[in-house]
Amino acid sequence: MKTLKITLVFCLISLFSFAEVSQEQKAALVDLYKATNGDSWSHSWNLEESVSTWHGITIEDQNVVGINLSFNGLKGELPESISKLKHLKILNLSFNKLSGELPSSLVCLKKLEELKLFSNIFSGTIPSDIGKLSNLKSLELFNNDFSGEIPLSIGSLTRLESLILSSNKLRGTLPSSLSRLKSLKVLSVFDNQLLGKIPSSIGGLVELEELVLSNNAFYGELPTELAQLTNLKTLLLSENQFKGNFAALKDKLPNIVDFDLDDVNSKGALATLDTEDDDD
Repeated sequence: MKTLKITLVFCLISLFSFAEVSQEQKAALVDLYKATNGDSWSHSWNLEESVSTWHGITIEDQNVVGINLSFNGLKGELPESISKLKHLKILNLSFNKLSGELPSSLVCLKKLEELKLFSNIFSGTIPSDIGKLSNLKSLELFNNDFSGEIPLSIGSLTRLESLILSSNKLRGTLPSSLSRLKSLKVLSVFDNQLLGKIPSSIGGLVELEELVLSNNAFYGELPTELAQLTNLKTLLLSENQFKGNFAALKDKLPNIVDFDLDDVNSKGALATLDTEDDDD
């Protein structure tokens, strides 16, 4: 009898140790598989086997916390049911052929820390309520076909360290709410259709190491506060319509390594970065 009890205990321990994720989470993964042509992935899933064996899936405490399916041949649109993966911290679907608009339910993934969807063919607008993803540290949507404006709610992502929206079809101005991203280290929006002046509040992003604004339609004088970004290593501003000679700006940034301006701005002394416009 004693031996039987010990055997039962070990069986129970084994059962709980290798317990599957919930049926709801598994169903959400299967939806993702079917919606993105899973049978043709580079590393496909055997749906008859344990979720723990599926390529790119990370499980902690019987919950899916990570999906990394980059370079895996995904093709199709993301299903709304992805919101059922409530414990997800990392979603990396970069370098695939995913298309369509982002599901509105994506903003329900409140524990998400990394959202990397770059190098796909997503279209539509960035969700206006993306600021609900309050735990995000990395938002990388570059090299897609996103259009519309950068949502104001991005300013609510106060833990964000990397914001890369380059090579899309975004328009409008840089939202003033970006000034709230005090932890931001990388801000890259090059190769879009953005315009307007650079807000002086950008000088408050003192953790910035990389600021890339090239290939847009920004104009006017650069704000004096730009010189406050002393941690900058990369500053790329070319192919815009900035006014003045900014050669001396480089000397004001002690850690700068990559510095790029148009030829017209690369000569002469820098008397001021921010002066009154003659048209005012």
